[in-house]
Formats: sequence, C-alpha cells, structure tokens
Amino acid sequence: MRDLLIRAAALTLMLAATSLAAAAAEPTAVGLWEKRGQSGMPDAWFRIINCNGIYLGRIVKLFATAGQNPSGWRCTQCKDDQRNAPVLGITFIKGMRRQGLTYQDGSILDPRDGSVYDAQMQLTSDGQQLTVRGYLGIPLLGQSEVWHRLPDSAEPSRRFASCPRGPGAPI
Repeated sequence: MRDLLIRAAALTLMLAATSLAAAAAEPTAVGLWEKRGQSGMPDAWFRIINCNGIYLGRIVKLFATAGQNPSGWRCTQCKDDQRNAPVLGITFIKGMRRQGLTYQDGSILDPRDGSVYDAQMQLTSDGQQLTVRGYLGIPLLGQSEVWHRLPDSAEPSRRFASCPRGPGAPI
C-alpha cells in the first residue's frame, strides 16, 4: 500500500512538472508585430507588452504613402488623456488578460477617429501570428486582422517598450 502511495505521489509530481514546463514553453504575444496591407506591404508595427499581467499595445512605426508624415499625426478625436496625443507611441490596446494563447477583456482604439472597441487576440501555437479582433458588444459583430511577428532586432531601440507609469496610466 505504501509503495502504491509513493508511486502515485511521484506520478502526480511528474505530471505537475510536465504541465508547468509546457505552460512555461507556451509562446506569448509580447513583442513586435507587423500589420500588412492588401498589397502585402507593411502598414504599421506594433509592440505588445506585459504590465503586471495586463497586456497592452503601442504603435511603434507607421509606413506612410509618399508625401505623408506620420510623426505629425495626432489622435484629435480621442477621449481623455489621449486626446491630441501623437499616434506614434499611443497605447491603442489596453486591458488584455491572458488565458493561454487567448487574450481577452481588452479594448482597442482606432486613432483615426477616436473610436474604442472591445477586443480580443488569439496567438497561434507557434507564436508567429496574432489575430486581433475589435468588436461592438459581442465578438460576432467585429473585424479581425492578422499580424505577423517580427524579431525584436527589427526595432532595436525598443521604443515604447516600457509600461506606463502614474495614476492615470493607460492599462
């Protein structure tokens, strides 16, 4: 009987260690992402960061057409503390909570018109694609985009990679 209990305890510990190792090896959305346009060319780069278990996203780079200057773009119709904020560096994904490869309970801002939508994200098991969905009320009433992971070395300055600070910080 004692041998049976020892074996059961050892098996339980092995299973727990295996599941912990699998969870630790699971990819995360943290990092640099590229949104491509219909032509297949990049439209924008985004950085997802983890701030104490809450995930948020910032616009890192915009690929403008000839004659446009994205460094001067402002979120003129945004609300609250983001009103007239530069689009580059703006926190446009807020409040995402991770559950495995799914991120939910967040919101996403469209800086072109200041609209804020409920949002969720789904990471592929290889960690190379992130489906981002903004919606009104229920996910069925929304729109998805697929982003592609970039190596962190693509934007070596790690611009906009730190968590916001202060009492009104957007998380």
